[in-house]
Amino acid sequence: MRTRVYLDWNATTPLRPEARAAILAAYDLTGNPSSVHAEGREARRLVEEARATLAAAVGAQPRNVVFTSAGTEANALALSPGLRGRSGGQVERLLVSAVEHVSVLAGGRFPADKIGLIQVTRSGVVDLDHLKAQLKDGPPALVSIMAANNETGALQPVAEAATIVHESGGLLHVDAIQALGKVPFDINLVGADLATFSAHKIGGPKGVGALVMSEGIGGLEPALRGGGQELNRRAGTENVAGIAGFGAAVKAALQALPEDAKRMTNLRDHLENGLRGIAGATIFADGVARLPNTVLFTAPGLKAETAVIGFDLEGIAVSSGSACSSGKVQPSHVLSAMGYDPAVAQGAVRLSLGWSTEPEHINRALEAWRKLGNTLLKG
Repeated sequence: MRTRVYLDWNATTPLRPEARAAILAAYDLTGNPSSVHAEGREARRLVEEARATLAAAVGAQPRNVVFTSAGTEANALALSPGLRGRSGGQVERLLVSAVEHVSVLAGGRFPADKIGLIQVTRSGVVDLDHLKAQLKDGPPALVSIMAANNETGALQPVAEAATIVHESGGLLHVDAIQALGKVPFDINLVGADLATFSAHKIGGPKGVGALVMSEGIGGLEPALRGGGQELNRRAGTENVAGIAGFGAAVKAALQALPEDAKRMTNLRDHLENGLRGIAGATIFADGVARLPNTVLFTAPGLKAETAVIGFDLEGIAVSSGSACSSGKVQPSHVLSAMGYDPAVAQGAVRLSLGWSTEPEHINRALEAWRKLGNTLLKG
């Protein structure tokens, strides 16, 4: 029986050996990280070491890192109406790009009538002129623009957006969950006031995320109350083992980033060249800067649900776009925002690569698509 090929790394990644070792070591500890005795201090040490590791990796101070249960919670925590910048001004509304993850599109704690959408181009890149127009009319805003799209892989102009947002007196939140470990990311270089991350996208465990803030950001109201954990920003006993695994994954991912990014870019380009030659496949967001590991494609008449099942039967794990909690294949809101017809959006298939993806895996995927294309699109 042939070994299965995993090409859904944007949904989740395998656990890195370094993270597994850190998690198992943490499970051997007894103490609560809030306890003052030796056992508690040892658990606290693991949490703070991971906090320092993530902070250093993204250009922040450890005191500005808040661990959460997931990237979704981190996004919800970041989208707070009470946030204040260095000038002391408070944001009164929220603007989000139309291609954000659903956890951002939900708006956090902003009321629905205080949330606006920023348009994107046909290539899935934020329309900065539309952002300027949105900011011109109205009070200071919190703007949320992801660093890299989870479906198309398109890299967003967050540094340029930061300049525009700050000139208007607003704040910028960047969902960097797909960017960390795949492209360099530093909150100072891109001008992010808040950024969010998730452990399981970089080889850490599921169930751990983080909100990172730049210096001078105030007014963050905790979403969970009832304890003083995470510097009073998120109540509840910390997930020591998960956080330790997160820190270990960050170290491993950043150490391997230059080599992994180069190798995945070559594999991605090989995959795309092969796809284009079969059944008239086209690549979304082609021609703009993208993550080195992400390919979203379709072909005339293709149905994503049928294609995903077909790939699965051929031993290849792929996706129709973003991972959906229902487990069902959903039309892509990202492609709809890019101006594609619903019939096209329903036919998009995503293949995403990772650090253990090999040329043979790409060849297997192309072999499967050649077979599926001839079968699914016949006539």
